[in-house]
Order: sequence, then structure tokens, then C-alpha cells
Amino acid sequence: MKSLIIKTLILFIPFLGIGQQTVISGKVQDSTTKEVLPYVTVTIQDNASKTLATAITDDLGLFTIEAASTGSTSISFSYTGYQNHIQSLIAGKQKIDLGTIELTTNMVQLKAVEISGQKSNVSLKLDKKVFEVGKDVLSQNGSAHDVLNGVPSVAVDAAGTVSLRGNSNVLILINGRQSGLTQSNALDQIAADQIERIEVITNPSSRYDAAGSAGIVNIILKKNKKSGFSGQIRLVAGSPNDSRLNPSLNFKSNKINIFSNFSIRSSDYVGLYTTDQVTNSTTSPNYMHRVQNEDRHDDGKLLYMGADYFINEHQTITAAFLKNATHDNDKTDLRYQYDSDQGNTTPDSLLTRHGKSLEKRDYSQIEFNYTRTFQQKAKKWTIDVQYDWWNSDKKWDLSTQRLLPDIMVYPSIRTSSVGNSRDFLAKTDFIQPIDSLSTLEFGLKTEIRTVTSTYLAEEQQDNNWIVYQNIDNDLNYDETITGAYTQFSSKINKFSYMLGLRAELTDIAIKDVENAYSDKKNYNKLFPTINLAYKFDASSLQLNYSKRIKRPSLYALYPFNEVTDLNAQYIGNPDLNPSYTDAFEMAFLKNWKTFTLNPSLYYQYEKGFIQDYTYRQDDIFLTTPINIDYEIRSGIELSTLYNPLKWFQVNAEMNYYHFKQKGNYRDENLDYSSQNFTARLSTQIKLPAKFSFQGRYNFRGEKRNAQITSEALQLIDFGFSKLLLKDKATIVFDITNAFNLRQYKSVTTGTDYVIKDNSIPNAERYRLSFVYRFNLTDAKAIRQANDANRD
Repeated sequence: MKSLIIKTLILFIPFLGIGQQTVISGKVQDSTTKEVLPYVTVTIQDNASKTLATAITDDLGLFTIEAASTGSTSISFSYTGYQNHIQSLIAGKQKIDLGTIELTTNMVQLKAVEISGQKSNVSLKLDKKVFEVGKDVLSQNGSAHDVLNGVPSVAVDAAGTVSLRGNSNVLILINGRQSGLTQSNALDQIAADQIERIEVITNPSSRYDAAGSAGIVNIILKKNKKSGFSGQIRLVAGSPNDSRLNPSLNFKSNKINIFSNFSIRSSDYVGLYTTDQVTNSTTSPNYMHRVQNEDRHDDGKLLYMGADYFINEHQTITAAFLKNATHDNDKTDLRYQYDSDQGNTTPDSLLTRHGKSLEKRDYSQIEFNYTRTFQQKAKKWTIDVQYDWWNSDKKWDLSTQRLLPDIMVYPSIRTSSVGNSRDFLAKTDFIQPIDSLSTLEFGLKTEIRTVTSTYLAEEQQDNNWIVYQNIDNDLNYDETITGAYTQFSSKINKFSYMLGLRAELTDIAIKDVENAYSDKKNYNKLFPTINLAYKFDASSLQLNYSKRIKRPSLYALYPFNEVTDLNAQYIGNPDLNPSYTDAFEMAFLKNWKTFTLNPSLYYQYEKGFIQDYTYRQDDIFLTTPINIDYEIRSGIELSTLYNPLKWFQVNAEMNYYHFKQKGNYRDENLDYSSQNFTARLSTQIKLPAKFSFQGRYNFRGEKRNAQITSEALQLIDFGFSKLLLKDKATIVFDITNAFNLRQYKSVTTGTDYVIKDNSIPNAERYRLSFVYRFNLTDAKAIRQANDANRD
């Protein structure tokens, strides 16, 4: 890999300093609201209208563009919903600072765009992939999980685990910050309608937390961007039941921006799980066949509201509150059939278990942000403070009886799991431009988290309840993470680089009241990052390196198991250590008029790799996370976007990687090497009469490690949408998991057992939604809003 970096840098050298270049920079904002405008297209043309260079503004509305000094030139700015802005450039200068460019809203153009909707739903950039939710037919009806399953490089399994390029060690952020909504499958509570876009960052800089060896998935929730009053209401109905009501109401003037999103949800999930198991005793094999039918019902309410206050042109205060409350009512029926001879017509033993679970979760979060910009472009100072708290209460009631060889009713069992968490986070970041090409950035962060969890299992004896299998646990978990970073970026002609270093100090303490489990760990590490890039006329090449950490989740550390299943249980490992990853990536981005190509080569070495291990103890199969020596993963990813016609778009991607694992546990050798392949094909077609169609096909090849083989998986979704009521309303019909293809089949092999599982967590689902949008963006409404604010 070192040789690869050196060779790449040598390739860059001949290009440095070729030709006389003019560097033009500036900032673009809305002429009325003074809000910065990201993704504005900036184009330089000569006097014959030939394009010399193009660029887009970043998230801060800033741009830097280079073009050869060839005499008279002009620069233009174009953005959806705004009038084009064109101005001449002074020839002969090497550096031109245009200051702030203000674009004026074009109401006629905005209306036309709403009708045609030509903007692509996927934008491929060199450092990230951006997925626009509102442009994707299949993502409008469901939850954040449905959205993520359509994002390039990202997948969500049946348990809600998000993976990036097949690696589940992903840092998920909400609006660029950590949130409890990313834990314990809570992403399924966020309505797709509340999400504006998804950003996928496969090799983050030191500005971001070092967590997540696979990269970062950043979910951006909607905030109002239109002056005056605006909003929408969405109704969703589905089969199996998936009923949602998602209203939002927003107001914006030149001094304040108020945003609010609501979600009320009622959903049913039907699951079927089967297991065929063979265990070898000293004399002959024993067989077990298990069938589990699941009927899950979830109710959820989500509120997200806040406001931006523009103190002046350079200072903004933002405060927001988020609350997510869910109530789950689940039922499960399990049937266990035991045989000593697989050919028996009558089983040796037959047991049934009925379980009923009630769970309440309540998550709240308060956010505060102060942003200070300066006359000097790109100079910026931010302060973020966040406090969140959650509570959960889950109860199980289990009844078990034997039907063969004779009828016997076992004592009832009930369990109670109560938890709560308090999490405080504070951070500050400062960006200081040194000149028009170089920038220095640094920041500090601290996060303090306290979690308590109690778990009690009881068995009924006559009219009394006594502790079952000594399961009466009270666990306390404390975590403090302190971080600091600095990074420097600059450019030399077409070559740019960014060098960063992040330090993170982690203190963790975990113990139960009886001190059966007690451990303290300190993780103090430096995390360097290197980002190198070279821009050609219509393409870019980038080489990245970063060091990252995977800290064990509380779920992975929690040492107490649930007792719902008679045959298999999951137990956390309080001795689990973090893993550390060295990640290298080379990415290339090429844009043609109708085609975008984005291939990437990547290599990851993860020391202390964390994986699940299954073993047999007292006729129960226990699964627990463990550390092995390492995993080496190398692969190639290819993303393409083809848009030959205004009404037709195809997005295709594939990812192939090879991995090698080394380690052992409980005297079992876990060394293994294999490969995996995933692919996705998505197409969108705009039909006559304002209809749209989207189809999506997902494929995941067979996966293996030393214990488990997971069969290949296929998934098909498709949907239709239509604009109504002068484009103020949209109706959408979609089918997810078409033909019930989403079945997770796996085989787990041990020294004296073989387990075959087939899981169908969700049945094929049909959904119909209706959304109505209202927007008072005419000049009168804007003027009234501004006048009202001044009063």
C-alpha cells in the first residue's frame, strides 16, 4: 500500500504547474433571506461561449474554481428556482475574489421545475454520495430503513443493522451529530418523509469522530428553506397494516426560520422463522425442528421542531427539540419438535411456547447551535451542545407446555427489562482560512454518557413469583469520550491535499450491583487522516487514508440474556475490546453529459475484529460477540449514473471484496478467507400524464465465515407516483419485498452440531400514500412575513 501511495504521488508531479491558471473564489447566497446556497453550478466560459471549467458550491455556499488564462471570460451561476447570474472576469489576474454573489428567486422557473422534476435523486461526488429522498419514488412511503436500502453502498438487514460495503461498523449521524435515534433499531421510527437527503462518506476526515471503520452515513432531516409559510401533510396506508400521518408546518422570514415535523405511525409485521438442528450425542444424532410465528405491532409518535434566529448577517442561533415515543405489542408462537430418528412419523417430544411482549420507549433530545461567520470567506466558528435522555420498559409473559409424549404444563415465566440513559455532548469547531487556497481547522469535543439497566426473570410457583435461573441483574455503564482534532488543507494548481490528526480519550466503566461483572477500560489513541486529490478537466482522482475505531455497543457488552427462546440465546461480552482499522481508498470520478462513473479501490486492516461466536452449553446454543486477531478486507466498488433522457435514469452499483480472518476462541480455530459480491440496479422513468415509475433490484451474494454460511439474497421493490391538483399533491403506490424474496437462509456448523435457519422477518407489503403541499412564497406573503417579524 505504501508503494501504491508513492506511485500515485509520482503520477501527480508532471501535472503540477502546467499552464497559467486563474483561481476564482466567492460565496453564493439567497438575495432575500441571505441563506447560503449549496450545490450551485458555477461555469466559466470564453468569449465564444466555450466552457473552460465548472464547479459547484459546497455546503457553506463557497466555491473555488480554476481556469486557464485565455483572455476575456465570464462566470455564470445557475441553481434550480433562481435566475441565472452572469458577470465578466478581469483578464490577466491569477487570483480573483468575487465576494458574495446573490441569486434572485425565479418563481416561474421554480414552478416549472416542480412540474418536470428533472433533478437526479443520486449525486455522485468524489468524497461522498448524496441521495435526495424527495426524488425517489420508493422511499416516500416508509421509514429511514426504506430510504437507506435505496442509497448507493448502503444496506439494511432484517434486524435493522446498517452496513456500508458489506461492513456493519458504520457511524450513523443525524444532521451531522450523534443521536439516540440511530440505536436499537430506532431508525425505523423516522418517517421517510422527514428526511431530506442521505450523505455517504466512505473515508471521513479528522473533523468527524473516529468511530465507524466502514465510514459514515449522515441523515439530514428536513428544515424549511422557503420564505413565508409552507408545509405539507402525508397520509399512508398499507397491507400488512402500515398507517402513517406526517404533517409539517414551517415559517421563514429574514430574521427567523421555524421548522416542525410530526409523525404518527401504526405498523404490523408478520414474521416466520424456521430452524432445523442436528446435534451429535455419544450414541446417535438428535434432531430438532422449530417453527416460530411472529405478529408484531408498533405504534410510534415523533416530533421534531426548532428555530433558526439570524442575529445578523454573520451570527445564527439554532435550537431544536426531538421526541420519539414508541409502544410495541408483540406476540410470538414457538413449536419445538424433537426426534432421535429423522424418519419417525411421531416425534419423541413436542413443546409449544406462547409469548407476549409489551415495550415502551421514550427518547428526547435538545440541540443548540451557535454559528459565527466572518467577512473573510470560509472563516467560521460553531458551538454545538446536545443533551438527550431515553427510557425503556419491556415485559415478557411466557407460557410453555408439552404435548408429547404426554401433556404437561410448565410454570409461567415473566421478565422485566428497564433501562434509561443520559447523554451530554458539547463541541466546538473553528475554520481559519490562511489564504485563498489554504485552510486550517481545529475543534474540541466531549461526550458523557450514563446508562442504567435492570433485568429480572421470574417463575411462577403456586401463587408466588420467584427469581428464575438467578436472573436478577442491575447494570451500570458510564462512558466519557474526549476528542480534539486539527487539519490543514491546501491546493497546488490542480492538486489538493488535506492532512488531519484526531486524538480521542475514552473511559468506560461497566459493573452490576453485585459486582459479578466489573470492568474499566481506557482507549487513548491518535487517528491520522490523509486526503489527496487531483482534478482533471471533467474528472477527479482521490487517495485517502484514515485510522478509525469500533467501540463495542452496550448491547454487545450486556452480559444477561433473554429467555424467550428455549433453544438459543444471545449474551453480551463485558470483556469485549474495541477494534482499530487502517483504511485506504482510491476513488475516481468522471462526469460526462449523461453518464457519471465512480469506481473505488479500498483496503482495510482491522485489528481485534469483532464477530459473533456460537457455542453449545447445557443443550442451549449461546451466541456472543468476541475479538479475533484481525480481518483484512480489500475490494472494488463501482457506482454509475446514466441519465440519457430527461425522463429516464438508471443507477447501477456493484461491490466485490475479499476478506481474510485470523483468530481462535474456546480452542476453536476461526481462521477463514472468502469473498462477497453485492449489486443494485435502480431505474426511474417519468411517464406521460405526470406519472413516474421506479424499480429496484438488490442482490447479495453468499457470505461465509468460520462458523456461518449465509445464502445469496435477492430483493425487488417497485412503485408508481402521480402529480395531482396542479402539482400540489402526489399519490404514490409501492410494493416492497415483492414476491416475498427477502428470506435470510444460513447454516451454522460446530464440532457436534449443524443448525439451518430460514428467517422471513417481513411479508410482502403494499402501500398507498397521498401528500398535499402548501406554500405561500409569493412576494406578498414574503413581505408580510418579514414585516411581521420586524414588528
